[in-house]
Amino acid sequence: MAGPLVLTACAARGGTADASEAGISVEAERLCGGTAVSVRAGDALEVITGAALFAASGEKATVEAAARELVRMGASTAIGNGDICRILPPAGSPVEEVRVTWEMSAGEPQGAGAPRFTALPMGERAGAAGDGAFVAFACTGGDLPGDAPRHLRVVVQKGGTPVVPDGDERRLREAYATVAHSFALALAGEIGCRPADLPAEPSLSPL
Repeated sequence: MAGPLVLTACAARGGTADASEAGISVEAERLCGGTAVSVRAGDALEVITGAALFAASGEKATVEAAARELVRMGASTAIGNGDICRILPPAGSPVEEVRVTWEMSAGEPQGAGAPRFTALPMGERAGAAGDGAFVAFACTGGDLPGDAPRHLRVVVQKGGTPVVPDGDERRLREAYATVAHSFALALAGEIGCRPADLPAEPSLSPL
């Protein structure tokens, strides 16, 4: 069983001043509308990017805006996708960007999933790799019309070439999974989904 996620990134602390001078001055918890990144997910972003400060998110790059678009699409279709937010660390980070997107489908996830992902016990399906993670969950009610569940998936992916901290890829997998869980929980809450089988904290022990 995997132990708890231990999040450290010494390099980021030394680069904070330079990042601030370059206009990279936003703490992780204030990104993407200020409701999507938990404290734990903020620490996870530091593991992924090596940075503690980031470029400000665009006005429309929020979970609230993504939820509105998802609900708008959901009024006429059960299939869709869109962006939630792009997280930009300072220049020199091992990751150029962290991209967060959503997907909607009418059916539950099928099959074993991509072999590169380690399966995790969250929602309908969750998986994490050294360069990304996803959390899928069923959403019924709230702002979505009708009684049929919509099957949503939040995907977090890296840009650039990641550096595995201390040679331990598991730490990167857990970090990506933590960020994906935080955004999935925020999206479910924004839509008002009835119980989506998402734990309050990320479940990082592989199935």
